[in-house]
Amino acid sequence: MLKKQHTKYIGIDYGKKRTGISISDYNKVISFPLDTIETKSLIFYLKDLIDNEKIEKVVIGKPLKLNNELHELEIDIIQFIKSLKSIFPQIIIERIDERYTSKISSLIIRQSGINQKSRMNKSIIDKISASLILESYLTKINK
Repeated sequence: MLKKQHTKYIGIDYGKKRTGISISDYNKVISFPLDTIETKSLIFYLKDLIDNEKIEKVVIGKPLKLNNELHELEIDIIQFIKSLKSIFPQIIIERIDERYTSKISSLIIRQSGINQKSRMNKSIIDKISASLILESYLTKINK
């Protein structure tokens, strides 16, 4: 296992078409939006990221409906997690409720002053959502 101060965490907002990625600082206090990539390229992207950034933990959003039932996307996420664990058995995988992250992301983007054309770019929402997922997790563990 790598020393704690020399590793980072990543957050994932998994989607059928696109997936948002965020990354922490080495102190695991701050979450930064990193990228939005096509989900079909996700494993290849993560191979480079995990090797180059010394990733210790992956935090993946858990898509719950308002009534606490799992969203149908969870089936795809579980399959993705199985693939991730088989390729990176040393990586710790955590899950956290991702309800409202897309709505909060949209609100953040609107309030940021980004022009309307850029706000329509869903990839911005995806990586900010991933950052909110990771931020929620970091807040929880750093209390």
